[in-house]
Amino acid sequence: MRATLVMLILLVTGSLTTALIRPALPSPGIESAITYFKSEAPSFANSCQTLQSAVKTIGIHDPRSIATARQKLADCRYAYKKMESFLEYFFTTSARIYNRAPKFEAEEPSMEYQSPIGLQVIESLLYEKITPESKQQLQEQTAAVVSSSTDLVSLLYGLQADDRQLLESLRIELVRIVALDITGYEAPFLKSGIRESYAALQSIDRQLQPYLIKGEPRSDSLRYFLQKALDGLRDHPAFDSFDRLQFLRSAALPLQHQLNLLIRQRGLTLAASPILNYEAKNIFSPDALIPQHFPGAYRTDSATIASGHTLFFDKGLSGNGSRSCATCHAPEKFFTDGLPTSLAIDGHSALPRNAPTLLYCGLQYQQFWDGRAASLEQQIRTVLQNSREMRAPDSVIQHIDTIAKAIAAYVSSLHPMNSAFDKYIETGGPTLTTREINGANLFLGKAQCATCHFIPLFNGLIPPDYTRTEYEVLGTTRTDQFNKPQLSPDSGRFVVYPFPFYKGAFKTPTVRNTAKTAPYMHNGAFHSLQKVLDFYNKGGGEGMGLAIPSQTLSAHPLGLSPREEQDIILFLNTLTDSLPPINK
Repeated sequence: MRATLVMLILLVTGSLTTALIRPALPSPGIESAITYFKSEAPSFANSCQTLQSAVKTIGIHDPRSIATARQKLADCRYAYKKMESFLEYFFTTSARIYNRAPKFEAEEPSMEYQSPIGLQVIESLLYEKITPESKQQLQEQTAAVVSSSTDLVSLLYGLQADDRQLLESLRIELVRIVALDITGYEAPFLKSGIRESYAALQSIDRQLQPYLIKGEPRSDSLRYFLQKALDGLRDHPAFDSFDRLQFLRSAALPLQHQLNLLIRQRGLTLAASPILNYEAKNIFSPDALIPQHFPGAYRTDSATIASGHTLFFDKGLSGNGSRSCATCHAPEKFFTDGLPTSLAIDGHSALPRNAPTLLYCGLQYQQFWDGRAASLEQQIRTVLQNSREMRAPDSVIQHIDTIAKAIAAYVSSLHPMNSAFDKYIETGGPTLTTREINGANLFLGKAQCATCHFIPLFNGLIPPDYTRTEYEVLGTTRTDQFNKPQLSPDSGRFVVYPFPFYKGAFKTPTVRNTAKTAPYMHNGAFHSLQKVLDFYNKGGGEGMGLAIPSQTLSAHPLGLSPREEQDIILFLNTLTDSLPPINK
């Protein structure tokens, strides 16, 4: 661990000498942003040093010293958020040392191994039992953060940037606020996400000022929603009770729309992000993500989709003419089969895993629960050739690429986003009930559901750039009888990539239409949403006493009441899409 930290420190501090802004064009916004970054960097460095001092004085059996360290961490994170948009966009590699997820990661597809490091790791350590070993880890982590923060301003040397890039960084930061910060993704124990969102939005406000013209309608609209969003965050900082739906509908999403319009009006559009569609109104718009930029780049012409639709229901693709794709992914069952695990082609033996819905699966990276297929097309070829699934005859195998491409085009078109929730968040109607709204706020906040099921698809597609899919180790049990829990033996992604932290890891599926797609989990072992909520509320397998050292789900109980669990289930029902009749 210590050797890894030293290497990372050298990597980051070494980059300081290689990376003063030299704008490619006259860029008043960039000049102002540089001034702002220079003013905030020392404050962040000081807060890192204060945190380090607090960690050094922690007494293993002294709750007061631990509480002080937690508060200093919250202050440090607040200072970081003031410079996050600039640092994350222009110095991505250097930013990783501060705010990387507190779990082991592998950069795919190169599979370069990355150890956890930074403020999120420090938080996780501060909320576990403090031992001599964990205090040593805390001191190593804070030393790494302090070392890399001491001369952040020198990062500016040699960087060329323009206002288009700066404005894109602010667009992305706004997505980060609504998709990560207000959900508590980066600080689930501190519950400082609302306060941090305020700091991040203050930074956006400050950096936007050179582009706002007094009395100009677009500028005035943007100012109005900026102030409304800031007021909402400042006036209601309590994490658990913050009304996220109200914030999104009345301030954050209109702000996103107005920012997009202003950038377009100024002729400063830059779309360096391959997935985010800046022509979309906001992140919840059906066209917010660009399907053609996901793996496979499937053809979207109507003829190919129609051909794929026909093939999807064609039993002639199977070796014995008994099944089609729709056998395990029936449209009337929201493209599932309703079974714990699907039946094999012989009609009686069971396949090892549950058949997930195909809705929205084109908008993700990797297919299957373990992510072993890099694209929908590869996934379809795999199923057609599998001896227990489709066992396609030679006549099909001869044309398998053409067939797979057509079916992939059809499946990738299945992302309706027309649920009651979508209509409510976009237009205000139809009206959700008080309990459904409360369930949404719990999902996006206290219950921490949205820290894995990210908006807008409510799956593992990670904001703010949406270029990776997340895998989680939940400690899923064999059954939903939690009084005598036994761990599911399925190794998940570990079979694909044998890293210890992938043992029992599975792709995070969408919870859109989840009210219609029981049973749940990779093994179909949970028969109701109530059982799913109970499982998470207990802290997953580790929270129920199972030994799962690689579990990424927090083992801390969520503390949800039975009524709160029911409200979340009511909210999940509002994510049910209206599907048109499908001719088979």
